[in-house]
Amino acid sequence: MNNHRSVLIASVALSLFTLLICLSHHTLSQDVKRPLPENWNGVVEGARFIDRFQPIHLMGLLTDKTWGAEEVIPRSIQNGIEDSTWSYWGGNITQDSTGLYHQYVCRWLEDSPKGHMEWPRSEVIHATASHPLGPFTVKDIIGKGHNPEIIKLKNDGYAVFVNKAYYTSPSLWGPWQQKTPSFDARQRPIQEHMSNLTFAQREDGSQLMICRGGGVWISQTGLPPYYQITSKSAYPPFEGKYEDPVVWRTNIQYHMIVNDWLGRIAYYLRSKDGLEWKLEPGEAYTPGIATYEDGTKVDWYKYERIKILQDEYGRAYQANFAVCDTIKRQDKGNDHHSSKNIGIPLIKGRLLSILNDEPITKDTKQIKVLVKSEVDFDPHRDFDLKSLRFGSSDEVNYGRGSKLIKTQKTGKDIILIFDGIGNGLNDTHFAAKLLGKTKKGKMLFGYSKLPGVKYIEPMISCLHPEISGISKHNSIVKLEVQNFGQVTSPKTPLSIEYLSGQQWKPIAKSSIDSLAPYQKTVLTLPSRFHGNYNASIQIRVMITQDSGKKELINGPVILR
Repeated sequence: MNNHRSVLIASVALSLFTLLICLSHHTLSQDVKRPLPENWNGVVEGARFIDRFQPIHLMGLLTDKTWGAEEVIPRSIQNGIEDSTWSYWGGNITQDSTGLYHQYVCRWLEDSPKGHMEWPRSEVIHATASHPLGPFTVKDIIGKGHNPEIIKLKNDGYAVFVNKAYYTSPSLWGPWQQKTPSFDARQRPIQEHMSNLTFAQREDGSQLMICRGGGVWISQTGLPPYYQITSKSAYPPFEGKYEDPVVWRTNIQYHMIVNDWLGRIAYYLRSKDGLEWKLEPGEAYTPGIATYEDGTKVDWYKYERIKILQDEYGRAYQANFAVCDTIKRQDKGNDHHSSKNIGIPLIKGRLLSILNDEPITKDTKQIKVLVKSEVDFDPHRDFDLKSLRFGSSDEVNYGRGSKLIKTQKTGKDIILIFDGIGNGLNDTHFAAKLLGKTKKGKMLFGYSKLPGVKYIEPMISCLHPEISGISKHNSIVKLEVQNFGQVTSPKTPLSIEYLSGQQWKPIAKSSIDSLAPYQKTVLTLPSRFHGNYNASIQIRVMITQDSGKKELINGPVILR
């Protein structure tokens, strides 16, 4: 009996111990397994953004005389910025006219009692390097703040945005003046708090911003206030704990990467105008992407706060990450764990342009593509011509697309002539993609604008209409409308509708007169609509553009 009781007690104790271990791991865990989208099956090598990451050049010898879990040792401490005194996080890089690289990154003392959780009290520093991969040397302290992001302003000077503040300076070297930002949501729901901001400078020097929750905002100068012009998140329609967006613009299109920190997987999207986004198949990045040229792998536990270093055409040629070697809450003060900023080189897209004058369709017989020669690229020698495919990314990313027929030499450049069959391009596409390999087997890609596509268009946006003077026979509708685009808008038809049961019915129709960039106006429209005073109705505002009808806003309005 006693033996049976002892066995029972031991069994219960073992079960409790196992349960505690499981609960402990669950509490500490910062990742889950996400199901991948079905359409990612069949994506060919080189089609994913993650395929662009290259081995890191060894900036000095690898060493194990530094902090970190065994998965990140040995490593080059010359890559990015790190030391034993400070924990670094975030940070993006810009290059000045002399070729010097400037990084703006935040830090806190590694021996802080809270360890990594000291980050809310971090400070922003300015560091420089002669090489984009580092090593970066601290030059000065800008001020308090977290998740710094530097942008060039339209009217000269710079701004560094941090959570809940920003700094301005006429120079990359300061002096910096701290200010409080302002954001006008314009009656739209803010997807999430205003942090982890990312910016892309538009052609006229204005800034497009995406906040942590995926809302799109515009500032004419780059300085606050920023105005929200979207009502929903631009992120993928999948379950995820999204943060750390990064947006950038090339000479062709806008690009965005956003990270699901809990799933430890990031997504890559493209856009013609920064408002409507197309999700590309395949991972943008995942843990495990850091490898040195000698084959040594550095397996950081977390990759966050991705930033993109761009060339004069806007092309991405380096990604920078905040990395840590363990779960954040396990990084204690004065221990063997910490965090730093690293740089990883990227394969750069080639310079392409389509020579066809007419829009490319499924009936196009041939597509002529000019590929420019560059210092690091000779199109006459470097192409594996048999590997090339051209057309819509929907086709090319899966090994399909138009096949190469012949080539023509034009100086140092080359003209690739593709059979039009299978190009997959139609009026829903805004860029064509080239995908293939070099003769050395290295991935090669590029994007081109499409003939017939308008890349810079008006951006008409409005507030919720005000409906007043409700009676049995008429009412007055007032509507504020603004053009956040970079070009003047034409006269544009507009309709205001309300939801009755399952049907949308008209309230008022009119036209928006031509608006210059950033100009706004208030429309006052008579209507025969009537309802109950103080009642709430669901309305939507629609405009008719060349591309068809587009919804500006959808939401409740109180009748007055």
